[in-house]
Amino acid sequence: MKNLVMLVLLFTWTNVNAQSLEKMQWFNQPKKWSIENQSLSMFVTPKTDFWRVTAYGFTVDDGPFYYSLEGGEFEVKVKISGQYKTRYDHMGIMLRVNEKTWIKTGLEYVNEKINISTVVTNVRSDWSVIELNNIPKSMWIKAVRRLDSVEMSYSFDDKVYTTMRQTWFPDNTQVMVGMAAASPDGDGFEALFQDFSIKHLPDARRLEWLEKNK
Repeated sequence: MKNLVMLVLLFTWTNVNAQSLEKMQWFNQPKKWSIENQSLSMFVTPKTDFWRVTAYGFTVDDGPFYYSLEGGEFEVKVKISGQYKTRYDHMGIMLRVNEKTWIKTGLEYVNEKINISTVVTNVRSDWSVIELNNIPKSMWIKAVRRLDSVEMSYSFDDKVYTTMRQTWFPDNTQVMVGMAAASPDGDGFEALFQDFSIKHLPDARRLEWLEKNK
């Protein structure tokens, strides 16, 4: 009986997550994409990117981004695999308030090497990379939003995570959260996102207040 209950709960959990993935929305929908077995695959639209002003003097906001609206504090995680071909091909997680306030973090192909890449934009964009010695078949990317900050990390096995960056991000604001990719210089590439999840985290300030006011 116990095993039967566990199977029912597992079935329900899987279907709820599948439905939630299918109910997400597109910002710059690509021509070719599909959802199957709780995975999102897309052919990334050629000559697209997210960037504002810094160093280059231009602003672009036309990469494909599949998202849901989330409030409060949360953890978002996804497994990514890409057939990177051209300089600056990249994919990963995006958190976005509007066109002037957003974060994207994941893997990026630069100088024929794979890099852990993060762009933080507050009116203007900045870019940081960590070069990897080997090209991984897949990588897990995670971002945790707490109060007025987001901490980003990566993993090769979804067990041990390494922090790559922490940055300011506005709190008490609803956020677009999801999977993004771009191919600024190239003709697009195949991108696969698996096991995407968003886990709500209790508000830290409210927990502190409750602890003090038992």
